[in-house]
Amino acid sequence: MAVIHVTNRAGEQHTVEAKPGNTIMEILRDAEMDVEAICGGCCSCATCHVFVDDSWIGKVGACSEDEQDLVEQTSYYKPDNSRLSCQIE
Repeated sequence: MAVIHVTNRAGEQHTVEAKPGNTIMEILRDAEMDVEAICGGCCSCATCHVFVDDSWIGKVGACSEDEQDLVEQTSYYKPDNSRLSCQIE
């Protein structure tokens, strides 16, 4: 099984098992990581905003226009690394 290396807001590092076919948001939620995801993964709220490491950003696919519009409005937006975890599988 694949794993995801997560650094939370407090700087704590975790390794989380990733089930194929699930979004990063679902994986983080199932691992009881602190991801709000108010819209439940519908790409309509941006409360599942994450930063993707530089070494992985090219591997997770490009943002849709809707995702880009939402992520640009977040407080911690980083143009090269910000994504919505509900949109990454």
